[in-house]
Amino acid sequence: MPTSRKIVLASASPRRRELLAQVGLNVAVVPADVDETPFAGETPTAHVVRLSEAKALAVAGRREVVGRWFIGSDTVVVRDDAILGKPADAIEAEAMLRSLSGRSHEVVSGYAVLDRATGRTRSGAVTTRVWFKALTDREIAGYLATGEPFDKAGAYAIQGFGAFMVPRIEGSYPNVVGLPLCEVIAALEEFGAIRLFA
Repeated sequence: MPTSRKIVLASASPRRRELLAQVGLNVAVVPADVDETPFAGETPTAHVVRLSEAKALAVAGRREVVGRWFIGSDTVVVRDDAILGKPADAIEAEAMLRSLSGRSHEVVSGYAVLDRATGRTRSGAVTTRVWFKALTDREIAGYLATGEPFDKAGAYAIQGFGAFMVPRIEGSYPNVVGLPLCEVIAALEEFGAIRLFA
């Protein structure tokens, strides 16, 4: 299995670390501190790519951090061209869930893989369409009571309790969880950071 402490995940998300661990990658985790406020007129795709690159660069720029390859990622939920980030409170979380109920939306995740030794970066974004069933008041209240929505873009987690709301998706499942895993692995292989199969 491919393992390397030279790979650093510039994210506090346990879900991203778990996705990398699924393919055998034991990475160091160093959260990035960047302003995630969208720029005026910025598209969701441009937004997540910019933040992914900024996160990887911010952590790679810290001399005390040991590593060569740095992974940055950012995920947003998009409904009618509006970016839904993490809800500030229960009222905002409820409003997000009601706005997603009974319809589809997009989950856009950006990624950036930075090679500190060469300065090369490979970045991009992946979009997955997600459908929600029509939610009842009881289901929304019950889901809010789990506490799960409050640190998740769009106020839900497809890999957790939130799975009950999602009858289908079109596209990458890991992308909805928070990391375009296929593309990240391809970039790491391209840069010589890993070889999944010798």
